[in-house]
Amino acid sequence: MKKFLIAVFVVCVFVQVSLSQWQPDTNGIGYLSERSLIASGNNLFTGTFNAGVFKSTNNGNNWTQTSLNNQFVFSLAASGSNVYAGTYGNGVYLSTNNGSTWAPTTLTGQFVVSLAVSGSYIFAGVFYNGVYVSSNNGSTWTQTALNSGDVYSLAVSGSSIIAGKYLNGVSISSNNGTTWTQTALNNQTIQSLLVNGNDIYAGTYYGAGIYKSTNSGINWAQTTLSNRSIYSFAIIGSTIVAGSDGYGVYTSVDNGSSWIQRNEGFTGGPKVYGLCVLNNYIFAATDYSEYRRGMNELNVIEQISAEIPETFSLSQNYPNPFNPVTNIKFSIAKSGFVKLLVYDITGRETMVIVNGNLTAGTYNALIDASGLASGVYLYRLETDDFAGIKKFIVVK
Repeated sequence: MKKFLIAVFVVCVFVQVSLSQWQPDTNGIGYLSERSLIASGNNLFTGTFNAGVFKSTNNGNNWTQTSLNNQFVFSLAASGSNVYAGTYGNGVYLSTNNGSTWAPTTLTGQFVVSLAVSGSYIFAGVFYNGVYVSSNNGSTWTQTALNSGDVYSLAVSGSSIIAGKYLNGVSISSNNGTTWTQTALNNQTIQSLLVNGNDIYAGTYYGAGIYKSTNSGINWAQTTLSNRSIYSFAIIGSTIVAGSDGYGVYTSVDNGSSWIQRNEGFTGGPKVYGLCVLNNYIFAATDYSEYRRGMNELNVIEQISAEIPETFSLSQNYPNPFNPVTNIKFSIAKSGFVKLLVYDITGRETMVIVNGNLTAGTYNALIDASGLASGVYLYRLETDDFAGIKKFIVVK
């Protein structure tokens, strides 16, 4: 069996105590190994190793084990009130009532490691036998023309379905699996896929990092995150989030040109098999727990100009005072390590905006201060060649 690969002068002391971090959500679920994670409406579903599917209706505060409780659930997908669970060796199960009850579909006896929904079609990527498709909610399944090999990941781009394969890269079908085209990315194991407009991100296994296509899969280039195995993706605005094999979470605010590790609150660097965004939170399914953090804590940072500025600068946020969202614009004159942090008036760190490498350019950070109390705060930009500090006021 194959090994799978988820300008006021203020004197203050800056204290390294972060309140913005990943928090475990284990109430009702414990410290299980989780292998898949999706949102459907206001519900969260996570698939676990040998304990089936758990559901949360309150943003991960509490979890309840569903009646599908004795399976290794490697993949999940949802369409309306239908939830599909891909199991390891027992095919696809379907719930038509948001996880209250489950029944096996006619796709049985398969190791279903990826699922995707495209319109009225549900696709299942399996070990050994490629991709199956159903057009009637799983009542019947047909093996597509991609009928051999292991398909570890699936994604939808418009009318196209994208398949990430073991050792054979990426194939794309524009006719619901009747025919497939092999892309130029043809010699990697693709563990995860993300579509963002015409951009496709492919997370590899065996430590080859992330490849990116800017023309719907015709051409591919390896990104600077090139020495990790990537199990999962999510997107928050223009921020790409990637879950790695043993190194936690990375984010990119410049379309994959550079990456920042964001592991505040993790114990070590977990394997992040699933990522999901729901109700201003981002959730991570890991090999030993469920985690979440405020979506704003990873920040929506956009590079608004790639032109190299003459000098470093930190602008006054706008609007100011504000509740709860504001913008911070800053310019980086030389690529390198950048910190942009928020402190309260006593010097206690309350928010990490940037803590890693950025390429030269001008950026805007959209900051959500919903988690901060009313008051005066300081934000500080620091590089090897520059340090600047300003204040903002939160009014609630």
